[in-house]
Amino acid sequence: MNKPRFTYHKYSQYLKRVFGERVHKIPINAGFTCPNRDGAKGVGGCTYCNNVSFNPFYSYDNTDIKKQLDDGIRFYSKRYGVNKYLAYFQAYTNTYGELSHLKLMYEQALLHPRIVGIVLGTRPDCMQDDLLDYLTELSERFYVSVEYGIETAHDSTLRNINRCHTYAESVKTVERTAERNLHTGVHVILGLPGESEDMMMTTAKRISKLPLNSIKIHQLQIIKQTAMAKQFKENSELFHNLSYEEYIDLVSKFLAYLPGSITIERFISESPPDLIIHPNWNGKRNYEIAERIEDKFLKSNRWQGKYFNNGK
Repeated sequence: MNKPRFTYHKYSQYLKRVFGERVHKIPINAGFTCPNRDGAKGVGGCTYCNNVSFNPFYSYDNTDIKKQLDDGIRFYSKRYGVNKYLAYFQAYTNTYGELSHLKLMYEQALLHPRIVGIVLGTRPDCMQDDLLDYLTELSERFYVSVEYGIETAHDSTLRNINRCHTYAESVKTVERTAERNLHTGVHVILGLPGESEDMMMTTAKRISKLPLNSIKIHQLQIIKQTAMAKQFKENSELFHNLSYEEYIDLVSKFLAYLPGSITIERFISESPPDLIIHPNWNGKRNYEIAERIEDKFLKSNRWQGKYFNNGK
């Protein structure tokens, strides 16, 4: 097999093909919660989650979506100089609630003249058919993307991190969403406690069979004021001590199992440095790791889809 001209399928290039120009996400906090926080399924939330670690600085008032968008656009316009934006409902579970309330939140964002679509971060056990019906109708007028946090394909790990859903639920919901021709993405975390490299590659192989449009890959971060921070302090040997270089190699292997059709949104989490307990990579940014992964691909003769296309 000849090596393709690309090393991995970039999400930014995908958006440029869809919209004809560069488009940027504006993260917002609409004040949602999660079923493993409010007692519907569990309490305490995911063991690794401190929502402050990924809230934008301007989301101090989660009741005013327009203000968050205005502040976000003002900030990102100076940095990136783009004209069109996607409202990214990021904090907690953004499809968890009454349909009437969800519609109100989404449509507030879509009223903004610079917003051309919405991206919903959510869980695979929080997507009802009536909401899928609504999103399908909405996608005829706006860009609509749903991103599911599946994190891993191993139920034992999902139990350990208090996700309160199974991988089978992830598969079913991804398939239900893709059947509606909605842009469907997932998030995974590499380095979860108890997972070997073989287990992580098994996750890659399993999700490679799903009808996905995009994926975000995150390294496990131990964040202050989380249940996992307490676990790490009490029993750190349960956790991987992945160096920056080891993570680069791990991601390049992971991508090699994915089909080239899946766009890659991110390679790392970027949490505020003052909240990170481990690992300490001196503030590495996503664009830096993207460059290193491309270098690793060239040096290791890997590329996205290499093993998938070989049927391995």
